Amino acid sequence: MRLRWVRGVTSQALTLFVSTFTTLLAIINPLEVMPVFLQLLEGKSKAEHLLVARKACTYAVILLFFFLIFGTLLLKVFDVPLSMVRIVGGIILMKIGFSLFDPPANKRPVSSGSAEADEDVAFVPLAMPLMFGPGGIATVLGMASHVHDPLEHLTALAAIAAAIVATMLVTYGVLAFAPAILGRIGPRGVDATTRIVGFFVAAIGMGLIFQGIMAAIGDYMAAAPS
Repeated sequence: MRLRWVRGVTSQALTLFVSTFTTLLAIINPLEVMPVFLQLLEGKSKAEHLLVARKACTYAVILLFFFLIFGTLLLKVFDVPLSMVRIVGGIILMKIGFSLFDPPANKRPVSSGSAEADEDVAFVPLAMPLMFGPGGIATVLGMASHVHDPLEHLTALAAIAAAIVATMLVTYGVLAFAPAILGRIGPRGVDATTRIVGFFVAAIGMGLIFQGIMAAIGDYMAAAPS
């Protein structure tokens, strides 16, 4: 009996880890962040590139963990049902996906060139909103909704936390080796990969909308007088 319970907990934790990791990685899309990162730090040294990449990923991890721990509480405080978060998050993800699939012609930010501004870009726009935006919030809140009691489901909570850390480690690796990666696959490779990722992000958004609508209908049916 205990062995079956352990297997069930392990299976749930693995599912949450894979789901959170793949969804966050698709939403963040390090290959989409990479050209922006290089443009903002154009002319800077390798050490400065690594410093900004490390700071940006650290900020994003802190923000993601904040919403993992306090996100559900904030929803209860403002009396916002999770189904509505899924619907709005899905709409936002679909918009992000479509923008990735068909990006505007001139979507390259300009660096101010000052040291102070280059340090600021670690938080805005790299950490927020490129790495941590509405899509990331919706993903974390959606995954956290599966953990009804954190004290009793520490394994599931740890799986989501591990997925967040793993996603940001991959993102940091891409940014740390951005010049080499861009040299290998070239701008056309980045563009093709971005469009493919955009398609799947839009599909994930549609799935969130569908889940949110079905959950809202279920809540309405349960609350409706018989």
